[in-house]
Amino acid sequence: MEYPGNLFVVAAPSGAGKSSLVKALMELDSQVFASVSHTTRAPRGQEKHGREYYFASDAEFDAMVAGGAFVEWAHVHGRRYGTSKKAIEERIAQGSDVILEIDYQGALQVRRAFANAVLIFILPPSWEELRSRLERRGEDSAEVIEMRLVNAAEEMAQVHQFDFVIINELFERALFDLKAIVHAQRLRYAAQRRARAQTFASLNIA
Repeated sequence: MEYPGNLFVVAAPSGAGKSSLVKALMELDSQVFASVSHTTRAPRGQEKHGREYYFASDAEFDAMVAGGAFVEWAHVHGRRYGTSKKAIEERIAQGSDVILEIDYQGALQVRRAFANAVLIFILPPSWEELRSRLERRGEDSAEVIEMRLVNAAEEMAQVHQFDFVIINELFERALFDLKAIVHAQRLRYAAQRRARAQTFASLNIA
């Protein structure tokens, strides 16, 4: 089914900067809305239920899986994360652009459910910089950081399955690249035909 809005899916290894980039994009572009995922992990820092994530118990998450509520869900770093299909459909059916921050497994599942989804992968400029960013966050133990680096190798091996790749070496440049992808997608023929169906019809363009 085609919707007037666009669906952007951003994946990256932990520490590559996808959350900061997506947040900055939404501050600059009022037509891009975040899809809030469900997770079984506990809140971190100043995170609030319904803003960064919907925090769910294992039992609540199990019930949603059984009910087919998720367009994708996956185990990530020992916890589960899922994206509500209904929430996405409601947004893009209204003509809004939705952006998801999920792992690569979820991104590929979303592509199967929404054929027009645009998949974007964020890479760090080097292993050394990725490790440094994880350490500077000050949120994880040395053991957890090592686990994240091991997972990063698996995640980055899937980059060839994505439509666009951004290397986040200089934040301002990476943000420019992300904005360029969003703008270019809106101008693609299929996206314009969905979003401006009346204009196409008035011009007798099939």
